[in-house]
Amino acid sequence: MIGRDLEQSRLLHALESDESEFVVVYGRRRIGKTYLVRETFGNEFVFQHTGLANASFRVQLQAFRSSLEAYGLKRCPALSNWLMAFEKLKELIQECKENKKVVFIDEMPWLDTAHSNFISAFEHFWNSWAAWQKNIVLVICGSATSWITNKILRARGGLHNRVTLEIRLLPFTLRECEEYANSRGLAYTRRQIVECYMALGGIPFYWKFLERGFSPAQNLDKMLFQPQAALGREYQILYDSLFHHPEPYKIIVMALTKRKMGMTRKELAQATGISNNGLFSQYLDDLEECGFIRKYMMFGKSKNGMLYQLMDNYSRFYAEFISANKTNNPQFWTSLQGTSKYSAWAGLAFEMVCLEHVELIRQALQVSGVLTNVCSWRSSKSQPGAQIDLVLDRNDGIINLCEMKFTQGAFTMTDEEMQELQRKCEVFREETKTRKALHITLIASSGTKDRATFGEIPVTLTVDSLFN
Repeated sequence: MIGRDLEQSRLLHALESDESEFVVVYGRRRIGKTYLVRETFGNEFVFQHTGLANASFRVQLQAFRSSLEAYGLKRCPALSNWLMAFEKLKELIQECKENKKVVFIDEMPWLDTAHSNFISAFEHFWNSWAAWQKNIVLVICGSATSWITNKILRARGGLHNRVTLEIRLLPFTLRECEEYANSRGLAYTRRQIVECYMALGGIPFYWKFLERGFSPAQNLDKMLFQPQAALGREYQILYDSLFHHPEPYKIIVMALTKRKMGMTRKELAQATGISNNGLFSQYLDDLEECGFIRKYMMFGKSKNGMLYQLMDNYSRFYAEFISANKTNNPQFWTSLQGTSKYSAWAGLAFEMVCLEHVELIRQALQVSGVLTNVCSWRSSKSQPGAQIDLVLDRNDGIINLCEMKFTQGAFTMTDEEMQELQRKCEVFREETKTRKALHITLIASSGTKDRATFGEIPVTLTVDSLFN
């Protein structure tokens, strides 16, 4: 298994516990939840069941009964309700002789069909019996993150505070994607790994479609733009699997693709036409919990100036290229290489990748132990305008103003670019009135030529800093 060391160790620790454990593993579609659980426990379950997508209450019970019989329950009658289903699960577990009994219910949100009383039956199973057995590890999974958080993790009824281990599975980092790519023999450079990450993010399932012998551009064409592409319908399926009513979420995401620095809540409500109420808060919370967006403050602004920014690489790539592609060109992405449109996308996408790996940037600056506020800044007065997409406001009296450059070869700083960076620095100091030292920090995907490493720029990092 690539990565997931911490998550595996936490699951194995639950297996060694002297108490029964209620474990929730959640995260977006295709992140590797099921694979993690099955690999960690070696498929050694006393019971395992996967909910059926879009199935009726009756069909869900029939499938649950089939799973009970498959794992050894003899003479199981037809199940009429979930109370009966969990009573039969209890019988099956009691018949097993194993010292530690792992029960795995995958895609649990799909079991909770309308008027099924699934949650109340599940509460009764755990609270009245399983929690008291000392030797049960109950693991549940689900891609419908909003259901998991609202019905299980933030439950106010019988499941309140019952979860003993919560694992939110996050996308792979660049380093983990590099390990995965190497294990598949792709032989990509780190710049090429970053290029794939800018389009796909760190979703392991997407990376499995990258084939050896093909360039990143060729692989992306095969996966996304050619007829019968493996991920051709992924965008619709992705949001449908995560949210019961996906349309408002997709509207919010599409609105955020228009503003790279993000929008305030008020601006977002106006752009989407969605009422700025409690339900809107739920949409934003769900998207943040799934890792699609982040909430942050602009440098020097109050809490009321909080911005919501799209952080999902694949959704941004879909909005800009896949949904807008009217050419039906099966080599669309290959033909775009080297154009101004590609360069504009790459510059923004690389900034997003840097934001996703900001802790590694802090480590490269040797300030990982220094309290740091990570934010952005935009001038409210200067003409022409000025903005800095990554500001590291450190508690040791220094602010790093980061400039990110994604180039094919080593980056060369022109006199005009250097003057513009210095102007941004001066405008930042004037408008923010900060007394801290300002360090311009260049992060260049392919390194720099000597011109950029002399005294004008105190700190220069390469793409390697995002992998270490």
